[in-house]
Amino acid sequence: FGLAQLYQLRGRVGRGAVRAYAYLLTPRNMEIGEAARKRLEAIAEASDLGAGLRIAMRDLEMRGAGDILGDRQHGHIAAVGFDLYTRLLAQAVRQLRDGRQLPQPEGEETLAYLEPLQEGVQISLPLQAYLPEDYIPDATLRLRLYRRMAGMLSLADVEAMAQELRDRFGELPSPVCNLLYQLRLKVLALESDVQSISVEAGQLLIKAEGLEHLNREALQRHVGAAVRVSRRQIWLPLHPDATVWQAELERVLRLMHRMLHDPGR
Repeated sequence: FGLAQLYQLRGRVGRGAVRAYAYLLTPRNMEIGEAARKRLEAIAEASDLGAGLRIAMRDLEMRGAGDILGDRQHGHIAAVGFDLYTRLLAQAVRQLRDGRQLPQPEGEETLAYLEPLQEGVQISLPLQAYLPEDYIPDATLRLRLYRRMAGMLSLADVEAMAQELRDRFGELPSPVCNLLYQLRLKVLALESDVQSISVEAGQLLIKAEGLEHLNREALQRHVGAAVRVSRRQIWLPLHPDATVWQAELERVLRLMHRMLHDPGR
């Protein structure tokens, strides 16, 4: 049995008003293989409504999607994962279309999806940043929103998303505000050649190759004595009040962005 077939078998039990259970048993002395163990674990974990799609995707990743133009039911997808595999495929198709001068896809989200190997920004901050279930109960909708957020490449898009969430679901809870905050940081960081934003030794640390192209002495004067600017790093104090260091971190990134793209100001 594949993973999807096992899940389908379990789904055939308990269709009426009375709850029923399905038990999958193995002989006591039988050693379960690695693939079988992963399948059983996936079934045990996915017990909520709408989990069938996740089960099917896990099964697809384990088996592989096969050849696009062949009849094999296995392939190299397991080596990279289904999501990256589909993006690589989309990128290859786009490159072929470029050669044929066909219409190109539009929209920053589409372009971000078609560039799977573009280096991103590593952001690791002590913030709870996510879409809570009690704010957006539909798991499929949350995943769709996460995908849209991952493709945002401008501050205007982030602000538009914030307004959309307010209009559709109400006032933004703290985890959502933090998520949008980190999206703003990502946009500013990408445009300022920043590789990572993290916490080290009790301080905020910005690692940026783009600092080599800035007037670091001028940047140091603007950020103040509490912030230390070096050749490729910026250290900021981690204030006990999160709102303080969040505002300071965004301020420094905006200064970097402005000096990099508008050095005359």
